[in-house]
Amino acid sequence: MDQVDLSRPLGRDGGWAEAEPPSGNAGHAELPVRPYDLLTLAGCHALRGVWALLGLRSASGVLRHYLRGTGSPYRVDAEALLALPAVRHAAEAQLERWRAEALARWRAGARAAAAYPADSGWRDVLITRRVSPDWWLALRCVEFRLTGTVRVAADGATVVDYRFAVHKAWNFDRGKSELGVPFTPFARLHETGLAREFPVTGEAFGHR
Repeated sequence: MDQVDLSRPLGRDGGWAEAEPPSGNAGHAELPVRPYDLLTLAGCHALRGVWALLGLRSASGVLRHYLRGTGSPYRVDAEALLALPAVRHAAEAQLERWRAEALARWRAGARAAAAYPADSGWRDVLITRRVSPDWWLALRCVEFRLTGTVRVAADGATVVDYRFAVHKAWNFDRGKSELGVPFTPFARLHETGLAREFPVTGEAFGHR
């Protein structure tokens, strides 16, 4: 039977204990609706339709959810996200770190079969247009957390079981911009109650 190491989880240093909180925008429906807010809303509905026609399903889906204004969590395909090169590279770097730390602990001990809990903490990864135009428009940046177990056999071979969790506080940050497009008019849709910010979630499991 494997010996279970109950000390501090592998790979925890450098990660955040909690996911990023929502932005500092005004609260939902705190500001009065202005005529240009209605123009922005109409433009967003048109844009969502264009994205859908272009096959940008992820981008269209999250924008539709924003415009529906429920504020409920929106679940994304974490396996599809994990397949993106930038996200996969970030996740694999954590798994390799787990293996290295597990072997270091194993070599310092009795070198019997052992199991080590692991936790990356929350970390972020940037998704660029080159990586995926669809996911760039949908998320731009996303937080992920890997939790799991590294098992080391008596001969030093390693096996990793992990859970890949995704989180993002989906919003338009007032005062920021992308490609010269200011986000404030879109943030006002939440602030005036015409749309609503929401959390993005998702999870995938793996065995390596």
